[in-house]
Amino acid sequence: MAVVSHASVTPAPDRAEGDGPYAQLILRGVTVINGTGSPAFGPADVVIENNRIKAIRSVGAPGLPIAADGRPKLAEGGREIDLEGHYVMPGLIDLHGHIGGEEQGTPAEYVYKLWLGHGITTVRDPGCGNGIDWCVNESRRSERNEITAPRIFPYVFFGQGRDAPMTEPDQARAWVRQMKQKGAVGMKCFGYRPDILQAAFEELAAQGMGSACHHAQLDVSRVNVLTTARWGLTTMEHWYGLPEALFDDRTVQHYPADYNYSNEADRFGQAGRLWAQAARRGSEHYEAVITELLDLDFTLDPTFGIYLAARDLMRARRADWHDQYTLPSLWDFYTPNRANHGSFFFDWGTEDEVAWREN
Repeated sequence: MAVVSHASVTPAPDRAEGDGPYAQLILRGVTVINGTGSPAFGPADVVIENNRIKAIRSVGAPGLPIAADGRPKLAEGGREIDLEGHYVMPGLIDLHGHIGGEEQGTPAEYVYKLWLGHGITTVRDPGCGNGIDWCVNESRRSERNEITAPRIFPYVFFGQGRDAPMTEPDQARAWVRQMKQKGAVGMKCFGYRPDILQAAFEELAAQGMGSACHHAQLDVSRVNVLTTARWGLTTMEHWYGLPEALFDDRTVQHYPADYNYSNEADRFGQAGRLWAQAARRGSEHYEAVITELLDLDFTLDPTFGIYLAARDLMRARRADWHDQYTLPSLWDFYTPNRANHGSFFFDWGTEDEVAWREN
């Protein structure tokens, strides 16, 4: 758990292109998707002042010229952009977005621009793999519009910065306070000794910070998602810990006799068979667990996108956009092999994909 140092990727360069910010910005003639589930409408003018949407005004009917009367007036020093035929929607929020590491060979600028190009304007970095100081600095540079990047919320990995494991709950509480002073807004963990983990979650809540947990198989038999949610955990990462909370005839998932967690082919292959061991949807136990999580206002962060390859590997590997947008270093890192995390497809078969489609 102890982390002494980090090999960080290259930070984003100072912003050298683009305009603004402006005291007022008006997006003219757009079609609006407001994110509430309502259908698109337009044409509309969207007025933004001091980085906040002040007004959204319908300005006519589709297919007809827009009359100048009744349109919002542009303030002195403001900027207006004619976007007739374009759509506008709230920026997407990625709750689980790793900026990347030195092993993947992805400069921060590359990652940020891919996110923005896909409409992602806010990212939670779970773990701050480049180090908490690096991540907080990038977050603040983004907030000041010094770099082209989404908003970044640093969630530091549990124990980062320590040179020895935690052995007492008070150490966890002190560490949380220290990370808040450094600029972290939350914590990510994989699991730990239950009393120490509980102390960390309780202190995070007391400090007004968020928390995220990937309930790894190495610890989940002691602490599943229902337990951590009761302690104050705010989000579950991926889905680990939830099927274990839904077990009604066992406490440990079925592992083949030769299973080895360090072998990612075993780890992810058997993860695809985990939900089949949980209580069925609609059963008494299933409904009781889900109802309690809802009552706790708990958030599930299932990271669907990253698991698409487990369901259909060749579709993911041959996507049309790879040739233009995927760095050679990423091709090298994710070529199926035993060493690199997430590159476990060296012995992946149809039976694994079929099992994963039930997850």
